[in-house]
Amino acid sequence: MADRRLQVFHAVARQGSFTRAAEHLFMTQPAVTFQIKQLEEHFNTRLLDRGHGRVGLTPAGEIVYAYAERILGLSDELEARVSELTDELAGTLAIGTSTTIAAYWLPRLLEGFRRRYPRVIPRVVVGNSQLTEERVAARELDVGLIEIVTDLPGVERRSAARDQLLVICHPAHPLARAGQLRPRDLVGHSFITRDPGNAIRDLAEEFFREGGVEPEELPVCAELGSLATVKHLAAEGAGFAIASSAAIQRDIREGRLVAVPLDPPLYTPLEVILPRDKFRSRLITAFADHATEMLAELATEPLKNL
Repeated sequence: MADRRLQVFHAVARQGSFTRAAEHLFMTQPAVTFQIKQLEEHFNTRLLDRGHGRVGLTPAGEIVYAYAERILGLSDELEARVSELTDELAGTLAIGTSTTIAAYWLPRLLEGFRRRYPRVIPRVVVGNSQLTEERVAARELDVGLIEIVTDLPGVERRSAARDQLLVICHPAHPLARAGQLRPRDLVGHSFITRDPGNAIRDLAEEFFREGGVEPEELPVCAELGSLATVKHLAAEGAGFAIASSAAIQRDIREGRLVAVPLDPPLYTPLEVILPRDKFRSRLITAFADHATEMLAELATEPLKNL
């Protein structure tokens, strides 16, 4: 309900960049530039200093920014309060999620939520768990679905469930015949690992260290951000990887991969996180409740072909 020009100006000032503001608002950069120009023409003064790779506020911009904070906060509160009275949730929900949750858990979460609240528009941003955690803490996202236990002071966490992590490899790989695998069993085999900041990478490295194996002892053949590429390389016989059981069920059923449990068993947490706000809209709370319940329910489904 708030003036769109104020929303765009607030985002640019907060992000310190037209490009980052455009990404945050799901707009094109020319559209962001146009909205800022319109607002500056309205006040007949320059609000932003552009230069040295970052956008800053002019004295007039400082005043407009302070009022924009108050106006946008009141607008959000107004929308939420009226929504609570009408009992019909609507609006845009910015959701951040890890790659694994996005591919193998989120579709079913959104399907159920959209059936219940058809006027809600989810906008999903996919990244690793660390990046999602940081964006929720910065209030750039309304809610996050991650695979790490956060300790950031600006974040409220809900532990929803956990998913078992397994070694995956080609059916003809030497590791495929094992009943279970300890850290030392994996030394000497090519390892397909994940990108820095990925929750599964962090858990795997902790698993190795606790078993007396430094991660550097493993011959890494690839470091990848894409889970699909990780599975493809493992299915081609390039090496072994560690992946969530939810992400590999189809590959196992179709015979492309074999999964072997780790000893001791290793699990990834499935966490729902929100900005720690005194006032929170019912839409955000409703989705967080739904996601927590659905993740717990989906995690109890029996593993197949393991």
